[in-house]
Amino acid sequence: MTADPLSALSQAVEAALTGGPAVIPPAWQPTGHLPPDVALAVASSGSTGHPKLVLLSAAAITASARASAQRLGGTGSWLLALPTNHVAGLNVVARAVLAGTALTALRGPFTAQAFNLAARAMPPGPRFVSLVPTQLQRLLPDPAAVAELGGFAAILLGGAPVPANTQAQTRQLGLPVVQTYGMAETCGGCVYDGVPLDGVQLRLGAGLAGRIELSGSTLALGYLDQAATAAAFVNQAGQRWYLSSDQGHLDTHGHLTVLGRLDHIIQTGGHKVAPEAVEHRLEAHPAVTQVVVTGLPDPQWGQVVTALVVGPNPPTLDQLRTWLEDNSSATDQAEPTRERLPRALGIVDQLPYLAPGKVDRTAAATLARRLDNAGQIDRLR
Repeated sequence: MTADPLSALSQAVEAALTGGPAVIPPAWQPTGHLPPDVALAVASSGSTGHPKLVLLSAAAITASARASAQRLGGTGSWLLALPTNHVAGLNVVARAVLAGTALTALRGPFTAQAFNLAARAMPPGPRFVSLVPTQLQRLLPDPAAVAELGGFAAILLGGAPVPANTQAQTRQLGLPVVQTYGMAETCGGCVYDGVPLDGVQLRLGAGLAGRIELSGSTLALGYLDQAATAAAFVNQAGQRWYLSSDQGHLDTHGHLTVLGRLDHIIQTGGHKVAPEAVEHRLEAHPAVTQVVVTGLPDPQWGQVVTALVVGPNPPTLDQLRTWLEDNSSATDQAEPTRERLPRALGIVDQLPYLAPGKVDRTAAATLARRLDNAGQIDRLR
């Protein structure tokens, strides 16, 4: 009889966390030997272009699980709804293993019906699930799924920015959503609702304005590629820091707002625009279902801020710009100042996504250029 794949993975993770062989993605079997303290190896999301193999120790994984449980008020059973070839899904397995609690897997494609069946199969007691925003958006229109979601002790939501309208809807429904920020290099989410977990330190780098830098007990050992490790992990005054590719803002209470990736910055008319900041505002438009913002080459501006919008009855470019100006907020970090207003708009049926629920920005930029060359982008003249 063939062993259940989830049971086999759980056993392998349990062995790895207690000194056994490391768990490594099948596609990444490295040549040579891994460092002796590697327990789990996981591919990064690939949002920078090429995934890297991140090496995690048992100590870091355990520290992450304990800090998360402390913030969430205890342990419980977990629903696995994410692929285990990325850190968020593998973390769910590890946390159930470390807590000695039940692990229930969602079977087949992610749908509201599949989610409801899996949730109802979970044992009594505190229940936890980790989702990406696109998954939550698929559940919210289904009343039965909303009822199931309301029965969880916490719904960890990460992996990608959460659209403003999704945030508003979850608050209105009273769902126990916890927005997480982190990456494979930090054993997954290490900042919950803008506040670092215990044992995690956060700062904004001085050398590159707004770069999010993280330290503490949940840091990875590094990458399989030693040169990449030296570039991303640094020792300063006896403390080890991970230099992320993300830009952030800390408010007066020290709460983090992630503004976007530094390598996604659009240079337009001498200004630097973070596309995620524009997306945050556009997602609140009632006729915008999904959106990604990228830059298109322009002889006058260098690049122009370009929105690719999915929606049943999408607005025109003029309507979108007018709406943004009329609905700006002086206290919003993503306020649509003039340089942030889109100067180009494309209507698409769907956006390209990477596996963990993140928009594939490289593919989106290629799509925008193709639409522009075909005369299917509306530009402000």
